Amino acid sequence: MTSSSSHASLIKELSNIVGDKFTLSEPSKMQPFTKGFRFGAGEALAVAKPGSLVEIWRLLEACVAADVIVIMQAANTGLTGGSTPDGKDYDRPIVIINTMRISDIQLIDSAKQIVGLAGATLFGLEDVLAKYGREPHSVIGSSCIGASIVGGICNNSGGALVQRGPAYTELSLYAQIDDQGRLSLVNNLGIKLGDSAEEILNNLQNKNYSESDIEYGEKRASDNEYHARVREVDADTPSRFNNDGRRLYEASGCAGKLAVFAVRLDTFPIPEKYKVFYIGTNDANALAQIRRDMLSTFKNLPVSGEYLHRDCYDASKKYGKDTFLVINKLGSKFIPKMFAMKRSVDRIADKLSFLPNKFSDRMMQYMSYLWPNHLPKRMDDYRERFEHHWIVEMSGDGVDEAQQYLTEFFSCHDGDFFECTKDEGEKAILHRFVAGGAIGRMHAMNADKLGAVMTIDVAFPRNEKEWFERLPKELDEQIAVKLYYGHLFCHVMHQNYIMKKGVDAKAVKQKILETFDARGAEYPAEHNVGHEYFAKDALKSFYKELDPTNSFNPGIGKTSKCKHWH
Repeated sequence: MTSSSSHASLIKELSNIVGDKFTLSEPSKMQPFTKGFRFGAGEALAVAKPGSLVEIWRLLEACVAADVIVIMQAANTGLTGGSTPDGKDYDRPIVIINTMRISDIQLIDSAKQIVGLAGATLFGLEDVLAKYGREPHSVIGSSCIGASIVGGICNNSGGALVQRGPAYTELSLYAQIDDQGRLSLVNNLGIKLGDSAEEILNNLQNKNYSESDIEYGEKRASDNEYHARVREVDADTPSRFNNDGRRLYEASGCAGKLAVFAVRLDTFPIPEKYKVFYIGTNDANALAQIRRDMLSTFKNLPVSGEYLHRDCYDASKKYGKDTFLVINKLGSKFIPKMFAMKRSVDRIADKLSFLPNKFSDRMMQYMSYLWPNHLPKRMDDYRERFEHHWIVEMSGDGVDEAQQYLTEFFSCHDGDFFECTKDEGEKAILHRFVAGGAIGRMHAMNADKLGAVMTIDVAFPRNEKEWFERLPKELDEQIAVKLYYGHLFCHVMHQNYIMKKGVDAKAVKQKILETFDARGAEYPAEHNVGHEYFAKDALKSFYKELDPTNSFNPGIGKTSKCKHWH
């Protein structure tokens, strides 16, 4: 059988499993799945969109039998290209299995835990848990608005919440390919679901199990040690980062080297008493001192502490306005629909040569100009007065702790703070969280004047005091725009650069990374290696152990793309 006929035969088999409507093989229709949210792009033989866990299993069986590469994909919101092909130098055809049609979330133990199926999202989980007075491990993502639960686990994503650490579980259900090329299903969910693969998957999807089938053992469903780790402000290592071997376990950190069907996670009570404090200062050292004091002396840990530099405040206000308004007015559940509409518009626009690149971004940007200023006056006043902005959330008795501490601190230090109203607090947090997408929009609108975009998420040692970057003059002169935001309590910073025209972005990035190495920092901190960073030895060994034939997501972490890692 020729290569083209065998490919056609496989595509037909995939179509028989999921239906013609959910099997894509035309390059233009596959582009939203073969091109990364911000980074990476490649080619695929087909994209299959299963509607059930059993369909995923049957797709995997077909792909393994055909000896093709499988890339498991959910929301495709990653920033380092980790859920798409990258380049054309693979030794086998690629099939992408997109799981977003399988979005069920199941509650167990009176909603104290959940089981999230392959395409379930954080937005969906927040909505499900709200009526029970509980919330997920992570809330709306700093850059990955619309991200999936399983994607977060597979990438040890960090999130904003100080008390909870990276997304992590030791309870999951996944498929694995052994060194002989045999596919098997591994049920480590801690729920008795049967024996055969299809029986297990059907029983889970239909929630055909009882309370007596659920095991409550010692395996973790969250990083329940992080709250103590982040308090160690004199430690010379970062609190969390993607290459951290202490949080690599089966699905957790697997980066698509397993086909993950479901994960089981802890949930957390929504605090009854809650307050957002908005802090402004022109002295980065003041924020460093507040961070140390709150983590080491407060009885109650902060909920979150989101930093935003003034330049990033401006970019987010101008270029994140449409996303802000959609979430603020229509709710987070509308975001997937907005992304789907953007993809459709861009697919059509790409076929019309007279329309500019990134047409949907340009259209939405111009539409956003029609809406009046969306930010509270007190925030804009602080933007005029202060370079550094910090949004600190406290709960319970921590509210009074923070109020007393900040009043005393700013009586003798540069800066000021105010207690947000409910509306101000929600808008401050949302303004910070649309910053990641705003950077891409800013570049799209000014592509003719600017060079390449470069993003780094870096975890500084917990004892690092000089957290705010001051670049050497020879590097600074090559950069047109620097935009900084991050999770300051965890010492995780998202540092975004847009080069001047003609500048070699890779060379500049390498020099910046060398400065991080000298300071004991780790990168990436929470967006994972994708196809942008090198996987260090511990992470590379973990990948090889999970996937000895290198059939799932090969090339991740700049590793081999060839079968058996050759």
